[in-house]
Amino acid sequence: MLQRKKQRTSRKITDKSDLFDGVPDDLVVSILCKLSSSVSRPTDFVNILLTCKRLNRLGLHPLVLSKAGPKALAVKAQNWSDSAHRFLKHCVSAGNIEACYTLGMIRFYCLQNRGSGASLMAKAAMKSHAPALYSLAVIQFNGSGGSKNNKDLRAGVALCARAAFLGHVDALRELGHCLQDGYGVRQNITEGRRLLIQANARELASSLNTIVKRQLKQQHQRRLNYQHYAYMTGSGCPLLSDFGCNVPVPEGHPVNVFLKEWFELGVGELGQGLRLCSHRGCGRPETRAHEFRRCSVCGTVNYCSRGCQALDWKLRHKVECGPMERWQEEGGNGNGGDGGAGGMEEVGEAEDLAIG
Repeated sequence: MLQRKKQRTSRKITDKSDLFDGVPDDLVVSILCKLSSSVSRPTDFVNILLTCKRLNRLGLHPLVLSKAGPKALAVKAQNWSDSAHRFLKHCVSAGNIEACYTLGMIRFYCLQNRGSGASLMAKAAMKSHAPALYSLAVIQFNGSGGSKNNKDLRAGVALCARAAFLGHVDALRELGHCLQDGYGVRQNITEGRRLLIQANARELASSLNTIVKRQLKQQHQRRLNYQHYAYMTGSGCPLLSDFGCNVPVPEGHPVNVFLKEWFELGVGELGQGLRLCSHRGCGRPETRAHEFRRCSVCGTVNYCSRGCQALDWKLRHKVECGPMERWQEEGGNGNGGDGGAGGMEEVGEAEDLAIG
């Protein structure tokens, strides 16, 4: 009797495996493409690869790897290994532009392979990948990976303009500050202020869209309680603060989270005298001493870009920066739509450049 039950069970298992084996490879690859582009974390995709040999083989199909989204490639810094590096290289070989950008940033800033990292980011930029264009602009503005003589402000502005055209809000904000301050481009205060307001408007639209999607998944009462709490406590990120508008803190790109964890958790070490960008959503480190500019008011924080400084001002530095008397005397509230961030100055370099 027991033997018959075992036979029936084995037949059922065999029948099920036969059904799956009968599904054409093209259909399985198509399903895996959808999954790789929509998973919320890398482990979801890895679990699929570990299910069986066939899914492992088809999951590494170039078409599947080329469709992998940012969250499928969002490797944690503490989980970095040769296999993770190999997986990203497979995705790059499959033509995944997001993987080119992710691996390029990791190689440039974490593994200190400047040439290969910049090359991968350039490959993504040539395919109109907005974050890659903006990251290359930051490299050009700072002369990252070289000396201060390697700065190319005009190239940085051109890259920012291209990324802004593609809808990258940080690039649009950076371009607005460049025009307003005459940094790498002829000064045009009116146009610069217009771009800063446009960046705020796009950020607001994106945040509201996120809120609406989140609210659709919540119960009505919980939604009301959250809105009441946010209004009463002022939690979130102030945007267009003259109008009293608060929005949730924008979610950073997974590779920026990786950079921040890489250095803060001690996976990688910063060189002597080198610092991280003080904006907590950035994670970029200096590649040489005094590469980043510091706040001209308090001198205690430093930023890789004017855009990072403006964001960090709204998130936290506005209430920490001092001395307040000096900030008031220097007219620190003169940045239009970005809420009056303090200026930035070069540190330890010949140029006495101030932005803002």
